[in-house]
Amino acid sequence: MKEIVSSAFKKQFASEPTIIVRSPGRINLIGEHTDYNNGFVLPAAIDKAIYSGFSKRDDTQVHLHSIDSGQLFVSDINNLERSDLLWPDYIMGVADELQRAGYKIGGFNATVTGDIPVGAGLSSSAALESSIVFGLDELYGLKLDRIEMVKFAQKAENNFVGMQCGIMDMFASVMGKKDMVILLNCDTLQYKYFPFELGEYKVLLLDTQVKHSLASSAYNDR
Repeated sequence: MKEIVSSAFKKQFASEPTIIVRSPGRINLIGEHTDYNNGFVLPAAIDKAIYSGFSKRDDTQVHLHSIDSGQLFVSDINNLERSDLLWPDYIMGVADELQRAGYKIGGFNATVTGDIPVGAGLSSSAALESSIVFGLDELYGLKLDRIEMVKFAQKAENNFVGMQCGIMDMFASVMGKKDMVILLNCDTLQYKYFPFELGEYKVLLLDTQVKHSLASSAYNDR
């Protein structure tokens, strides 16, 4: 996947990406709908991920390229507004929240793709936001710790995209570890890792092709 991002980035922007970030999707084994009620959850990162390539620009423009949709969206770091395409909003939302918090970032190029099925409940949007905050932190030397990254990713979805999700999805993407589940208190953000070794058993993750969109559901009302 990194080679795909690098090649597409070079074709789109005529240069190599400065950094490529991989952010995994997640499953949750215990605690549905408890994260936005500040309860306990037991998520884990999965082997499907969003990949984002970045480079700085010499101006204030933001050029966002989606490999999967074949779209290029252009905005300005000083005038970020929601789009009609939705996918750029997850990226611009992160940049907007960082600026509101006083962090200085300039224009940038970004190319994104992934193998997380969209609308399958595996948090592709949270993985995208997490990859963006990590990439901008590296690109501009913001020196955020990982919990701060999680919070910025959630704020982007809450405030810019308008989805009042909890923090579990971003937390699992940024903090997930191989062969581990995370017991997370969504109120205090205290967490603990537990080994997830199944031996001869397996957990099957099935893409049923039934798609959902939280934005068009009663999720925000709940």
